[in-house]
Amino acid sequence: MEDTRLGVRSLVAALILLALTSLGAGAQETAGDFLSELHEFRVSNYMALDAYYRFSASGDTDTLNEIVIGINSANDAMNTIIKSTSGVLSTEQIEGLNQEFDQFKGLMRSNINDVRKTGYPDLRLVSDMANQALTMNNMATELYLIAQESVQTKTNPRVEAARLAAVKMAQMMAKYSARTNSSVSQTFQGAATEKPLDEQAREFEQLLTTVVSGESGNELKDVMEDVSSKWEFIRNSYINYNEKNVGFVIDRYSKGILKGLATTIDLLQGNV
Repeated sequence: MEDTRLGVRSLVAALILLALTSLGAGAQETAGDFLSELHEFRVSNYMALDAYYRFSASGDTDTLNEIVIGINSANDAMNTIIKSTSGVLSTEQIEGLNQEFDQFKGLMRSNINDVRKTGYPDLRLVSDMANQALTMNNMATELYLIAQESVQTKTNPRVEAARLAAVKMAQMMAKYSARTNSSVSQTFQGAATEKPLDEQAREFEQLLTTVVSGESGNELKDVMEDVSSKWEFIRNSYINYNEKNVGFVIDRYSKGILKGLATTIDLLQGNV
């Protein structure tokens, strides 16, 4: 038991240190890499949020570690964005996003500590964090679109559809996790401004249709078939989100879809 408490303390300490430490040096990038980092930033933050909702219900150390992994991944992406030499966005635009991210990390830290101290979340703080996540990722999406319009960053339409689908899936997963792990989930997770899960699910489905269209080699075809199969398995749970479903199954299959979409993007870009 003492080992578990020590493990939790060390993980929280790592998150606190991460939130307060200045960003280190990053590698030089092309404009295309810049878009990739903005994409990873958006997905990773929703992954951290999804993990937090599960942690708020369980207090599990492994789930806490998932939060840290998500924040670390987003922090690495932000580090690279800040140090980018691509010139796609202005210093002011990037700093604005970084400030929103700092607020999100601070709220995440406070919410983790609340669960550790009391055993349950402070709904006001959770609502603040959920709304901050939505504000931050909306800003990241706006900056992504600005960067995409640059003449230097023309991309494959199927890659763009796969990225949009991945962000949509990560967002849906976090929202579903909020509903599953709290009896009053309607009070947070961007309830006032975010689209309902069924609408998001139908948007995801349209994006998936775009991704699977066009010529595909055997490896890409196999990956996309796996993604489509997983989606068919959980589709009705997202469409009929008010019905009772098995949350951990939805979470596992959603993560499988995200992994498949990441592989799809790499294959479409010729990175593997």
